This record gives sequence, C-alpha cells and structure tokens, in this order.
Amino acid sequence: MYVAIEEGYFEEEGINLELVTGYGADKTMTALLSGEADIGFMGSEASVYTYLQGAEDYAVNFAQLTQRAGNFLVSREPIENFDWSMLKDTYVLGGRKGGMPQMVFEYILKKNNLNPDTDLKIDTSIDFGSTAAAFSGAKEGDTGYAQFTVEFEPHATALEQQGTGYIVASLGTDSGYVPYTAFCARKSYFAENGDTLLSFTKALQKGMDYVNSHTPEEIANAIKEQFPETDLKTITTIVTRYHEQDTWKTDLIFSEDSFMLLQNILMEAGELEAYVPYDDLVDTKYASEVTK
Repeated sequence: MYVAIEEGYFEEEGINLELVTGYGADKTMTALLSGEADIGFMGSEASVYTYLQGAEDYAVNFAQLTQRAGNFLVSREPIENFDWSMLKDTYVLGGRKGGMPQMVFEYILKKNNLNPDTDLKIDTSIDFGSTAAAFSGAKEGDTGYAQFTVEFEPHATALEQQGTGYIVASLGTDSGYVPYTAFCARKSYFAENGDTLLSFTKALQKGMDYVNSHTPEEIANAIKEQFPETDLKTITTIVTRYHEQDTWKTDLIFSEDSFMLLQNILMEAGELEAYVPYDDLVDTKYASEVTK
C-alpha cells in the first residue's frame, strides 16, 4: 500500500487517496461502519464480529494483503535459543482480547502446549500502540512490570535500539500462514462504487508486484517518505524482517481456505460459536480480475 502511494499507482488508477491510521481493528471498523472511511484495512475478524452482531450494512473483505502476522515477541533480556515454553509462569503484555494480534499469540501458545489462561499472565488491558511505552517505562517491582511484550513495528525495533528490549521470536513465522490483514468496504459501498474498488485493487496489485520484485533496500527507499520520523536504516531493517518471513502475498485473493483458518483461530480463542458464510463476507471478483 505504501509503495502504491509513493510510486503513484493510486493516482494512475484515478484514486485520490487519504490514508488515516485507525489504531486497531475495532476503531477502524467503527470508522468504516459510520461512513467516516470508505475502505478499511484491518484484521478480518472485525468483519466477522460486525456480521454476527446483526449489522445490516456490514463489511465485505475484497483484498487480502498479508499472509503472516506482523508482530514480534520482545524480551527484557536477550535470549539466544528462545523456546515458547519459556513463557510459562511469566507476565506478558499482549493485545486487545478478541483482536487478531492477541488471538494469533494464543494460537501459538496452544501449538506449544501452553494454556493462555493458566500457564502465564497476559495483560490485554493496554491500548493499541501503548504497550511498548508501558514495557520500557516499567521498573522491576512495579505492578505492571512484564518480562515480555508483543509488539508491531516500528516499536519492536525501537525497543531494541533503546536497549530496553530484544526481539526473540516472530509471531508471523511461528503461527504459519494466516490471513492476517485485508481491505474491506461496506455492502452499500460495493453496490455503488464498484469501479472505484476495482481501481483501488489494481493499484494495490501494482504495489504487491513491486514488493515481490524488489529488494528490501529498494522497498524501504520507495516508502521512506511515509515514515518521516523513522530513519532509512531502521525502515530497511523492518522491511527485511517482513520480507524474510514471507509476510506479503503475491496476489490479493482471499481464499475460502484462508477464511476458514481465520474462523478456526476465532473458535480456538473462544470468540466464535458458529461459522459464518464465506460468500457473505468475502468478494474476490476484483482481486481475481487484477491477477488475470
């Protein structure tokens, strides 16, 4: 997406894009459903929740972007040969309950024979984007002093640069391929703006093609203007991490198998009691058209 902005792909497709950070799937979905945003980019669990809550003009996913989780486990101390069993009886700063970051974390714990509810303490009360500050600001002996935190970039790398944390594991690598993020729009927007959605998806696919045919250094250089507060070396480090763990898909098609895996993760987390219809919540016509 950032490449598509900086390389002018949205402009080429006639899209005048205004990108606003939503700070979490819950807030992003609220902006989408209220009409404040036309298109949302978030974990698709939010679309399942709103569908089950009975929203008439619910969100439909039309382009899957990432196929691995984008966050990392950060420790207070460097651990050379980390194993997930080391989290037993520890205190970890996690994500919002019911959100994709937290559910993928729990999914990994269960794969490694750890019970998220009883084998460790996971703090899910801290706002999205504030966990890194809470982690680095806490002192040993404080009530909120955690041994580990689960962080997105650039916070994970920033903690390393400050010497207050060390990346010891990638949730994207250890969870395997999961449909982590996707673009969605309201049903009513689909009905009235099909041409716009097709053009938007074409621009995204051009960005995807660029990412899959260029080096991390080239990608970082292309998107650096999107991150004015982060130096190019750090951006390159972050992009390299994501590139090496095969974070991005090569196309934007959100397959039924991937949607089923998402729902299985929701069920394992206790957030879903019955499967929802793939055909209601996913529309691949635009993604399929741009990959022909």
